[in-house]
Amino acid sequence: MKKTFSLFLLSFFLVSLISTPGYGQKVSDILEKMIKARGGRTALKNIKDITLTGTMDMIAMGASGSIAIYKKEPDNMRWDIDMSGMMFTRVTDGKIAWGTNFQTGGLEELPEQEAAELKRSALGYDSLLNPKKYGITFALKGKKQIEGKDYLILEQTYADGHKATHYIDTKTYLIYKTVTTAQGMMGGEVEEETFLSDYKKVNGVMIAHTMTVLQDGEEFLIMSYTEVKLNTGLEDSLFKM
Repeated sequence: MKKTFSLFLLSFFLVSLISTPGYGQKVSDILEKMIKARGGRTALKNIKDITLTGTMDMIAMGASGSIAIYKKEPDNMRWDIDMSGMMFTRVTDGKIAWGTNFQTGGLEELPEQEAAELKRSALGYDSLLNPKKYGITFALKGKKQIEGKDYLILEQTYADGHKATHYIDTKTYLIYKTVTTAQGMMGGEVEEETFLSDYKKVNGVMIAHTMTVLQDGEEFLIMSYTEVKLNTGLEDSLFKM
């Protein structure tokens, strides 16, 4: 479990106002189509918090359990994981990132790299609608055909310089997968691919209910959400250390 999860559900946060010539579309136009595909600006702006519950299968470790993810705009997030009776937590309020120490079971602030990943993952729908506020830019890198389907390749750069590459379905404008670097289980960086699938509407907003994560091409984990709730009134205290 000594692993930083790159929650690009977290990857709903694609942003840019930059135009890129040569591909027939402006990035700003692509962004607007993505926002519309998710449910539209009004629907996304009205989301104050989201709660996702379901199962997690750690393929690489042969373990499974339950997971609850709580996100509150604009940058609060909490993971509660029950893996074979052992409870693990990862939380950020946008400023401090903390969680369970896997050796002692106590709570502590997270190491710098893991904290940065968690904070990026915590960025919510406001960062999609107002990217400049968060120092996020976005560039179109072309198209690619995968298994007979066309995808736009969009490179997202966060304020801290971290990059993530998103593959966008040209028919639905929903995210097919995100490629980035993450901390591996044995230390060091690995290439991580997160595939988003089983999109369903929740209160008019399209949300992926399954995430499959590969590390260096090997299947690492699968998360399946059995319930998604919006605007339940999550308290700020849920995200405080």
